[in-house]
Amino acid sequence: MPKNIKILHVLPSGTRQYNLHGWIAHENDLCIGHIHMSIESNSRLKFLDAWVHENHRRKGIYRKLWDTRWQYVNEHYKGWNAYAWCKPMSLPLLLEKGFTTGDSTVYVEKKIENKQSPYGPSCFVSC
Repeated sequence: MPKNIKILHVLPSGTRQYNLHGWIAHENDLCIGHIHMSIESNSRLKFLDAWVHENHRRKGIYRKLWDTRWQYVNEHYKGWNAYAWCKPMSLPLLLEKGFTTGDSTVYVEKKIENKQSPYGPSCFVSC
């Protein structure tokens, strides 16, 4: 990772429904990447999205963000369980860190069309 890139830890604000931590990779005060995690009940951590700007990919920034979060988790959340939903491209890193695979999921999508509902205005229902 280039030396001029710094990592900033953004602590949970306490003003949101979710208790989120974030780490931001920045260069010259511009965000070029980020990674997050959510603190959940029952001593669970959910590893969330990660992103690196396309002009800065393949420079070790994703790995540095991941390792920074991983170090923080290992220092502050001993005994907790961490989990993540990941793309196939990210799976080798998670397996390297000792994660085990669970069930697979498949992304599906459907455009919602403007069709009349079978329970439209001609169907009166009384409570």
